[in-house]
Amino acid sequence: MSTQAIKKFKTEKWKDMLSYEGYIYTLERKTDVKLIFRCQRRDCKGRCHTNPTMDAILSGPTEHCHAPTPDLVPVFELKRKIKARAAETEEFPSTILHSVMRSFPLDAAGQLPQGDTLLRTIRRQRPAPSTNNDNQLPDNLKQTDRGENFVLHEDEKLIIFTTATNLSVLKTCKHWFVDGTFKVCPEDFYQMFTLHGLYKSQVIPLAYGLLVGKKTTDYDHFFRRIMDEDDFDPETILSDFEAATIKSINSLFPNIVHKGCLFHFGQCI
Repeated sequence: MSTQAIKKFKTEKWKDMLSYEGYIYTLERKTDVKLIFRCQRRDCKGRCHTNPTMDAILSGPTEHCHAPTPDLVPVFELKRKIKARAAETEEFPSTILHSVMRSFPLDAAGQLPQGDTLLRTIRRQRPAPSTNNDNQLPDNLKQTDRGENFVLHEDEKLIIFTTATNLSVLKTCKHWFVDGTFKVCPEDFYQMFTLHGLYKSQVIPLAYGLLVGKKTTDYDHFFRRIMDEDDFDPETILSDFEAATIKSINSLFPNIVHKGCLFHFGQCI
């Protein structure tokens, strides 16, 4: 029996884990007299047995197929902390991450996932937002973190998300880019249609539309509502080769140069 430096902690799903001699183990099964742990790497057969309170190693550990990774322990603990905090509070994801990172050991920083990955982990713990009884967006989704109004238009056929700041930037952009996606669209809508502008040599998203279809009238509705806000004067608009999109652009922007995207052209042939 060994009582050498056993570190106990939890998985992101609050299952028992332990670290011993630099290796990390997850609970595989338990009996009345012992707990059986296996290496957290699925391709490794390393195992050890502990007493029920995880205070002592009763047997093992058996041989591992890889080097020890003690720096992963703080990463597991950090992920558990940010998930728990995301579920319990309404703090911004960046606030949660910055707060938890203050106690993260610097010598384990090389094992950290990218910041965007950790922020996505936090967001996934939050319940998906839903509309109210009138099928309208809740108030907390109608403003940006800076307090700007984020909903330009909202009805049963079209929702446009943008801000006054975004529209002021869009007005300075002479080159626009539009595209639709169907993978991240809510059930009540058919597609999310995005409008980007070339600003200071960077293409940035400036308006997002949830459309109920892909007819010319759907794109007309989106573009007209944007154009109602200011005297926009783009010189070019680049889109895919969707016929309805092109027809809408040529009708509403007769003086611009329409260009087709080479990537989408390749998909069409």
